[in-house]
Amino acid sequence: MVDHEPLDGIFGALSDPTRRAIVARLAEGETPLAQLAEPFEMSLPAVSKHVRVLIAAGLVAQEKRGRTRYCRLEREGLQRAGGWIASYADFWRGQLDSLAAHMHGPAPDER
Repeated sequence: MVDHEPLDGIFGALSDPTRRAIVARLAEGETPLAQLAEPFEMSLPAVSKHVRVLIAAGLVAQEKRGRTRYCRLEREGLQRAGGWIASYADFWRGQLDSLAAHMHGPAPDER
């Protein structure tokens, strides 16, 4: 049996648009938490809660240096989600190819 628990946490964390925006920003590189919070119309503690959800899901790591907390993307979590999605790509590609063949009908020389 496949353990989907890590994927549940990853997809749950990514279900929120603010957290997806945080992940997108961290894809550009490590960022101090205060700077990461700047574009959002919410308090720093609220952004910190979103970051904690991403940390729990294995998508983000946080490190304190002096007084500053730095956040960085943990690519392994995203790779795990991407791998799960990719495992279904061949199946869906085949299904869509079958649908396209059905919609176009048999070739004129096959009738």
